[in-house]
Amino acid sequence: MANIQYYDVILKPVITEKSMADMAFKKYTFLVHTEANKSQIREAVEKMFAGTKVAKVNTMNSEGKKCRKRNTVGRTAATKKAIVQLTKDSKEIEVFEGL
Repeated sequence: MANIQYYDVILKPVITEKSMADMAFKKYTFLVHTEANKSQIREAVEKMFAGTKVAKVNTMNSEGKKCRKRNTVGRTAATKKAIVQLTKDSKEIEVFEGL
C-alpha cells in the first residue's frame, strides 16, 4: 500500500444530479486516490473540511474502459469514487454551497 497523505486522498468532487440530490441527506461524493482505504478517506474529509464528522464511507472501484485509436489498443485510467455520509450535528461542506 502506498504512503498517501490526507491532502492527496481527495482528488475532486463529483457533480451529478444524483450527487446533488444526496446533499440534502448530507451525502457527498468525491473521486479519491485509487489506493486509499475508507479510514484514510474519513480522515481526509475531517481534516480538510473543518467541523465535519463522518458517519459512514462507501467506496466503489471502476475499471478503465477499453479504447482504441487506429491500430493501438489501450485502457483509460481506473477510478475510485467515495460517498461520504456526515453525521446530523456535523457542519456541511462549503465546496458544494453555491451549486
